[in-house]
This record gives sequence, structure tokens and C-alpha cells, in this order.
Amino acid sequence: MIIRVPGDKSLTQRALILSSLAEGESRLSGLLYGGDAASTAGALRALGAEIGELPADGGEVRVRGVGLGGLRTPASVLDLGNSGTGSRLLLGVLAGSGVTATLTGDASLRSRPMRRVTEPLTRMGARFEHLADGERLPITVHGTRPLQGIEWQSPVASAQVKSAILLAGLVGGADATVIEPRQSRDHTERMLRGVGATVDEGPADAGWRVSLAARPDRLDGFDFAVPGDISSAAFPLGWAALGGGGDALTVEHVGLNPTRTAVLDVLRRMGADVDIELDDAGPEPVGAVTVRAGVLRGVDIGGEEVPRLIDELPLLAALAARAEGVTSIRDAEELRAKETDRISAMVDNLRVLGVEVEEHPDGLDVQGTDRPLRGRVESRDDHRIAMAFGVLGAVGSNEIEVDDRAAAGVSFPGFWELLERLAGAPPTA
Repeated sequence: MIIRVPGDKSLTQRALILSSLAEGESRLSGLLYGGDAASTAGALRALGAEIGELPADGGEVRVRGVGLGGLRTPASVLDLGNSGTGSRLLLGVLAGSGVTATLTGDASLRSRPMRRVTEPLTRMGARFEHLADGERLPITVHGTRPLQGIEWQSPVASAQVKSAILLAGLVGGADATVIEPRQSRDHTERMLRGVGATVDEGPADAGWRVSLAARPDRLDGFDFAVPGDISSAAFPLGWAALGGGGDALTVEHVGLNPTRTAVLDVLRRMGADVDIELDDAGPEPVGAVTVRAGVLRGVDIGGEEVPRLIDELPLLAALAARAEGVTSIRDAEELRAKETDRISAMVDNLRVLGVEVEEHPDGLDVQGTDRPLRGRVESRDDHRIAMAFGVLGAVGSNEIEVDDRAAAGVSFPGFWELLERLAGAPPTA
């Protein structure tokens, strides 16, 4: 069977932001239709950008930007809903904008830490007024233009932190360098190059160095087609790896950025048959991925590969419940700062289903079992937790109820309908 998945969430956010900072009209297609994208688009409209309605079918959206210095102070608070990416990237944009704006979000987003972003932006000269305890949203940003240059040694490999600093430098006219312990996903670097900025990157003594080396004075409108999201594709591909459908599943027109595809490497190590077919290379590699089921076995996941599959770790932990032996996940403390504490969520929910799990500060160990898994799990308002257990419940004799299936709509509208269609389809020859 051949399917497609919704547009890449990370690329959708960045395309909306950069087109809003451009001068003239941009044409975007394939944008994710979901809560996060709608929240970011709404915030950008309040800041002055003209953005058409986001169509459910991924059709073309036209954006008329305001230019690097054209953002306006919004008339009301910017509500980013559940969008961690949108809120953190906009903190960077607003830091260098010279305007004042307050950002907030839903209960989940208001519980997530923002200091890792606001600290370097403060060093660059922006000022933040924390309206809640713990340096979390809501936060009022008092932007400064121009900002001061920075070389920031980031304690974590985080594309959101790195992107916020680079965007602050772009808007605020400042040199910006980020040194990460490991390379994180590089969508921002690729898109900045695509709109005329010079971004240098490479190994450094302390990890991976990224520098905004030359800033354009203006961004021109651009055309960009967002491919399918590999993080969303991982869920039906994981279902296929577990034996769902009996044979092969292909996801076509999906983004294959090498900083995002470690999940495919892990599926191979676990025993699935994974085939990748790249289309013509562009700024963002795109292609098709086919997965055939295999006898899954436990593996060790950690180190350099973790930033390249951080969003897929809940799924891999769920698959580990059906793999032979123990799967060990380490170096993933970043999971505790996502929509929920994903380490705790996976541990608690797997135990509800009768799976043996050991929790660690930076990960978990999962003992695979062939016993039927039955029980009711809690998504904790986290789309990836909900979908991970949806996949696990759609194979074999497992009977798993997810308390809040609607959480999946943040990144994968139509997920449950697709999963039901896949599970009900006859095996392919």
C-alpha cells in the first residue's frame, strides 16, 4: 500500500515565519493543517503579515510579508496554543524586532521551560518580562534592534534553541553563533540559505558549530513546497514494522533530511526491512520510504543519533514492547521538556499495559513481550504519546484504549482514520 502523510510540522513553522519576514509575496504549499500551524499563522497575522487560510488539502497559501523590520506591536496577547516550536522561534524573532508582544499558550505549553531560549536572547540585548513562575509562558518580549552578537554554548542539542538565536540575529542585525554538544536538525540553516543568508557549520571542539555568517538586508518572497513529515510517517511505518498489513507499506513524498532520519536506521537495527528511494535532491531531500515487517529485537539507542530521532522515541519505546529482549534508550533527557514528560508518560503507560519498564533520568529500558497488551493509556495531551499507543493497539491481539485521541490532530490530522483504514485493509501480495 502507498500512502502520504501531512506536511512537515517543523518546515511548516519555518516557512510561515520566514515568508512573514520577507518583502513581497511568497507561495507556500503542503503546509501542515493542524493546531500548531494555525496558532503560529494567527500570531504572525497579529504581527502584521498577511497569510491566507491554511487549507486542509495542503493547497497553495499566499503570504505577504512585512520585511525584516516591519513587524508591528500586536493589539492582543499572542496565543500559540500547544506550539512549542512556534513559541520558541517567535521569541527569537521578536527579540530582534523592536516591538513588544506577550506570548502565551495552552496549559501544556505554559508548563514547558523557556529559559533555555530567553537566556541567550537576553545576552543579545532583548528584555523579557516573566508573568508566571519558573520563566515559563506567558512572557512579554521587549524586542531590541539592533541586537548584540553572541557565541552561545548550548548545553543541549536543540533545534528550537539554535533556531531562535539564528532568527534573532537575522531580524536584529547581529552575528550569531551556536555551539551544540551534537548536531540537531538543520531545517533553519537550510531555509536561511535558501533566502539568501550565509550559514557556516561544522565540527567544533565542543560539538557542532553553526554561525550566521552573512545576513541579507532583506528577504524576497519565495516559493516553497513542504514535504510530508518523517516524524508523522514514522507511525504508519512503525505499524508496518510490527507486521501490520502483512507486507509492505510505502510512504511517498516524505522529507528525508539526514538530521531527521535516524528512526529509519533504528528500525533497520530492530529487524525491519527499510528501503529508501530519494527524489532529485533539493534544499530538503524528499523521497519514498518502504517498510516490511521483520522479527523485531531490542536495541540500544543513544548518543549522537538521539537529536535525529527525538520526536520518534515514544514510538520506538512502544515498538520495543513487541521486540525480543531489552531496548535501552539513553541521552534523551530532552524528552522531559516536550509537550509532556515523555519519559514518564511512556513508562507509566507501558506499565499499565503490563510491560516491564525501568525508568532512568535520561531514558528508559523496555523488556519486550509477546503477551497481549490490554489497558487504557493516558495521552497527557501529547500527540506523539497518543499515536504511539494507537500504533501498538492496532496490531495483533492488543486492546489499547487511548484516553484522548484528539491529541493526534496537533501534527497528524486524520491519523486515526488512516490507522483504521490500514488495519482494515487486506494484506497486499
